[in-house]
Amino acid sequence: MEKRPLKILISNDDGILARGLEILEQACRKVGDVTVVAPDREQSASSHSLTMTRPLRPVKRADGRYQVDGTPTDCVLLALETILDHRPDIVFSGINHGSNMGEDVLYSGTVAAAMEGLSVGIPGVAMSFAGVKLELIETQFDWIAKLTSDICRVDDFPRETLLNVNLPPIPGSEVKGIRVTKLGRRVYSDSLTRMNDPWGRDMFWIGAGKSSWSGDKDSDFRAVEEGYISVTPLHLDLTQYDQLDTVRSWNLGA
Repeated sequence: MEKRPLKILISNDDGILARGLEILEQACRKVGDVTVVAPDREQSASSHSLTMTRPLRPVKRADGRYQVDGTPTDCVLLALETILDHRPDIVFSGINHGSNMGEDVLYSGTVAAAMEGLSVGIPGVAMSFAGVKLELIETQFDWIAKLTSDICRVDDFPRETLLNVNLPPIPGSEVKGIRVTKLGRRVYSDSLTRMNDPWGRDMFWIGAGKSSWSGDKDSDFRAVEEGYISVTPLHLDLTQYDQLDTVRSWNLGA
């Protein structure tokens, strides 16, 4: 019997018009049937937030995509429960305009969109470009398409696991390959920029400061820094298992 086409759901946090979303959609269409449900505007650093103070309105566009006036997590939730008439085989998110490595995965709407499907057992892949020259994403299309295809062929994708992919900020011809990595560490400093509004009142811009990276040779940022595509398996369980006995020894509440 002929195998049915793979069902792929795509979302992002840069919005429905993002160039990275378009490139990811093109790559995914090579391996399956694609539905795109994405925010109607940028939702960077929205993490896993849900919109609970107002109703949401998904709108089907002329190009067949759906746009939602909400967060990336809203988009995937609506897709799974109302928009799609089928269960997707995999959820892709991205390609984000900027890296999502180290602690950034805790803030990332891109990662959160891929993670939302895990709550119902659907594998997820978050893909980000670790640079600002977006035209370089297009030069890496062959890498993106091959990686997407390879992931979609995996039959034993681990439960409650998503793959966090970061593309290096270089032309595709200079990419050295793919490394499986772990999260590095990113330390921010001076992350608040103080300004004044037209009436002289203080206001603050978050995220405009400096950052520094640290991590072993198999960490995500080192792979990207050395010209490799980083692939990091992530999972939902944040429990620090090797500290359970330590905390029990405190006899809290005794």
